Amino acid sequence: MIRSRAIFLAAAMAGFVSAAAPIAFAQPQVQRAVPSSVAQMQLSFADVVRKSSPAVVNIYSKRTVRNPYAGDPFWGRFFRDRVQSSLGSGVIVRADGVIVTNNHVVAGADEITVVLADRREFEARVLLADERTDLAVLRVNNPVRGLPTLAFHDSDDAQVGDIVLAIGNPFGVGQTVTSGIVSALARTQVGVSDYQFFIQTDAAINPGNSGGALVTMKGDLIGINTAIFSRTGGSIGIGFAIPANMVRTVVNSALGGAKEVARPWVGVTTQVVDAALAQSLGLDRPKGILITRVEPGSPAALAGLVPRDVITRIDDFDVNDEQSLNFRTATKGVGSTATLTYVRNGQVRTAALRLVAEPAGATGVTAEITGRNPLQGAQVSGITPSLANELGVDPGAGVLITNLSRRSVAAQYGFAPGDVITTVNGRRVTSPPALQAALSGARGGWRISAVGPNGSKTLTIR
Repeated sequence: MIRSRAIFLAAAMAGFVSAAAPIAFAQPQVQRAVPSSVAQMQLSFADVVRKSSPAVVNIYSKRTVRNPYAGDPFWGRFFRDRVQSSLGSGVIVRADGVIVTNNHVVAGADEITVVLADRREFEARVLLADERTDLAVLRVNNPVRGLPTLAFHDSDDAQVGDIVLAIGNPFGVGQTVTSGIVSALARTQVGVSDYQFFIQTDAAINPGNSGGALVTMKGDLIGINTAIFSRTGGSIGIGFAIPANMVRTVVNSALGGAKEVARPWVGVTTQVVDAALAQSLGLDRPKGILITRVEPGSPAALAGLVPRDVITRIDDFDVNDEQSLNFRTATKGVGSTATLTYVRNGQVRTAALRLVAEPAGATGVTAEITGRNPLQGAQVSGITPSLANELGVDPGAGVLITNLSRRSVAAQYGFAPGDVITTVNGRRVTSPPALQAALSGARGGWRISAVGPNGSKTLTIR
């Protein structure tokens, strides 16, 4: 919930691939122009719809929800496994049946059915599912050729005021087209995925539209419709789409045979520069992000960055928050070099930033807390440098709770996924084994400090 508004994922209705060249962008669009006559204002979008709509598909997924009381001699008699259905949309990006959609449309699915605009149906499988970008890449099971496709448009070319069309299957009524404009760019405080950098549009997006296409007036794909702001769950004219540049990065990872998206590691912890901070740093206005920590041996360290440097741009793009930094490095890709512009002591400087994957051995160890203690049943993980950057904490700041059952002891004490456990009885914990040892070795009770999405808290439990 953000104030009185809620964010809804727009689909809230209840392998092996041969090597291929990366998918490229479509050619730049024609010059923009304002209508100059009544006749021009009466022009139709029909040709654009006719070109693009055949490549937008309906996606039906089913997953089996297991009986939580299976094996229980009493409660097991009253509960059964049940099948949960989900409806969303998708976009064909290769003529042999490669489709992109939102991860939340197909997450955990046992069966996926793709229905084309011409009513043909195909069973499909997941090539790559990326929860952090909320994107999934599918491929139809049976060999097929000649399917209609949408070309990728360079989403960095989008401008506020551009006319766009949203195509999908809202509420399961069938393929629907709505029109609007790009009403904002680079929205980063939406909270739908880890890589928050959305195109905002007033084209109507409703439940069932998730994974559908946001297209330009040339009929090219500029974004994947994902979420809406709404008080009721229906469209009020504030919808969000994942930019095509990020979508293309994920699709090319899948086409290269990857099972997960390689993410560049910069190795910095940052904070947004507000008015007060800008004044203290001698900046003429609030801009960029302040480096508060540089990880030794990281790309940032090798580029010569130090704490109190203010990053303002990557290549030709402004950077004003951590999400912008993550998006620009992710779409640039591992192995590439970005030009970083930063301010140090009032002087503007540049550096070549070599983007590499997080080093081997830096992966967080995951474990489940056991024994009689307040965190029993919680799944926890160490905090890697890249995860620390996303959480806005220092590496080694604590241990992250990644998952727990609503019926677990930890949940009953008010802990939740996203909480970072920092100390137990005053003892700092930086890894799951250290946390388990501190909990097991406590005598006479526990005093647990944590930092979470809702702030800091300390619980004393006897």
